Amino acid sequence: MSENMTIESIPAALRNTNGLINGLWVSGKSSFPDYNPANGDLLAEITAMGAEETVEAVAAADQAFRSWSKLTVAARVAAIYRWAQEIRNHSESLALLMTLEQGKPLAEAEGEWLHGARCLEWYAEEAQRVHGSTLPSNQENQRNLTISQPVGVMAAVTPWNFPAVSILVKCGAAITAGCTVVLKPSEETPLCASAIAELALAASIPAGVLNVIPANDPASVGDVLTQDPRVKMLSFTGSTAVGRLLNTQAAPTIKKVAMELGGNAPFIVFE
Repeated sequence: MSENMTIESIPAALRNTNGLINGLWVSGKSSFPDYNPANGDLLAEITAMGAEETVEAVAAADQAFRSWSKLTVAARVAAIYRWAQEIRNHSESLALLMTLEQGKPLAEAEGEWLHGARCLEWYAEEAQRVHGSTLPSNQENQRNLTISQPVGVMAAVTPWNFPAVSILVKCGAAITAGCTVVLKPSEETPLCASAIAELALAASIPAGVLNVIPANDPASVGDVLTQDPRVKMLSFTGSTAVGRLLNTQAAPTIKKVAMELGGNAPFIVFE
C-alpha cells in the first residue's frame, strides 16, 4: 500500500474514535483496537461505551425527537439531501477508510458509499409522498381516516460487511420519517459509522437526532436498547441467535422490531 493510502491521509474529522451523544463527541471509560483486516495493522483505538453512555444517548434521542418530528417534511428532506451530498463530496476519502477498516477493494468501497447516498436521496423523495387515507364509514356522522407519524426513538444495530449502506438504510429511513436514532455499529467497523455521523453534523442535522455508541461489549448496550421504554423500535442485522435474544428482550416493552437474520455468502479466495 502506498504512503498516501494510510489512515493518516484521511481527514481527521472522518476518523473520529469517540462516540456521538447529543451532537458531542465523547469518550467512554476504556477503549478497544480497530485493526486493518488485510495486514493486522492497528488503525485506531476506539472508545468503548457501555450501558451508562447508552442511557445518555437514548435520553438525547428522546429529547431531539420532540422537535425533529415536528419539522415540516420539506425541512427534513433538505437536511437529508445535504447529508447525501456530504457523502458524495468525500467519497474518495470514505472509500479509503472502508478499504482500510473493512477490506473491500477501493472501487467497491466507493460504490457502497455512493449507493448509500442514493438511498438517502430516495428516502428524501419518498418522504414527500407519505400520505394518509380516508376510509368508508358505516356511521353517517363519522369520518374515518389514517395518518402516518414517526414512531419515536429507533435503535439500530448494524454489521461489518456493509458498514456504510447498512447504517444509511436503517438510519436514513428513520431520520427522514422524523424519528431519531441510537446506533450501535459493528465493533469491526466503528470508524465508518463515526464518519457517517460526522457528515450528518456537517449537513446540519440537529444534535441528538443521530447518536453513535461504539462498543466491544454489545450485550451491555443491547440490554439498554431493548429494555428502555423510550426506544420504540429496534432494527437489527446479524445472526439468528442474537436476533432471537433481542426479540425476547424487546418483548416486555412491546417494541416494533425489524430483523434481517442469518444467511450465507460463499466466496472463493484465489492465491
